[in-house]
Amino acid sequence: MSRVAIISKPQKDELRQLLPELVLWLKAHGHDPLLDPVSANYVTDEKVHPRPELSSLNPELVIVLGGDGTLLAAARVFARSGVPILSVNLGALGFLTEVRLADIYTHLEAWNQGACCIESRAMLHSELWRDGKLNCAHEALNDVVAAKGAIARMGHFVVEVDDQLAATFRADGVIVATPTGSTAYSLAAGGPVLVPKVDALVVTPICPHQLTLRPMVLPGESRILVRIEGIPDQTFLTVDGQEAVQLRLGDELRCRRSEYSVKLIRLGTNGFFDVLRSKLKWGEK
Repeated sequence: MSRVAIISKPQKDELRQLLPELVLWLKAHGHDPLLDPVSANYVTDEKVHPRPELSSLNPELVIVLGGDGTLLAAARVFARSGVPILSVNLGALGFLTEVRLADIYTHLEAWNQGACCIESRAMLHSELWRDGKLNCAHEALNDVVAAKGAIARMGHFVVEVDDQLAATFRADGVIVATPTGSTAYSLAAGGPVLVPKVDALVVTPICPHQLTLRPMVLPGESRILVRIEGIPDQTFLTVDGQEAVQLRLGDELRCRRSEYSVKLIRLGTNGFFDVLRSKLKWGEK
């Protein structure tokens, strides 16, 4: 039997009916469900697997039941495995989780028959260097952000691209985003919308104290360095808005396109602009 991992968002009422039905459907079609702890709360007599261990069990498919945040967390778990993800929207916005709950079995039938499209989304590799040593490294689907916390005082940042000085500025923070992440925090901070297939990275200052400073769209192979020259006490590096590391003066954030990508299951190939119009009201008067 092929294995199918299921990752769910906590406290979603829809899961009470959905998960028992989904587990039965998968078993009836020759699949072995692998449930994370949240999913296992809604079924009986099923094995529970910690989320970080699911990738090592070699599933052929990951079903994400939740919102964009749940998908971002799942994407980092399975980044190195290349397992395709079927993301079903149970959240508020659902920009990345395009599949409606009513369409879940239509997509699963298509996947069973090999009739789905696989959309590949580039990821971002980031490394935090401190005192000349690697402190931590992450893979992100959306973005990595260096930004202040509750204190109002701005930070002082230096950005280099391919070993060339790009900008020195004071701001609330800096966002380095993938094309997928261009419609997340970067967009809210005034950054451009990039089609996911574009081979590029975006650097977006957050509330810079300079009228001339604007977001930069860089080639996908660029090596980006953000140096922390001055910060309030509460300043953090966040990865996809979920993982946080407190930053120190002199820290360097080094970013480049990841060698890994996230594979999303779609029935068609034109969903991006549909979602852009329906979710973000792009082009509406």
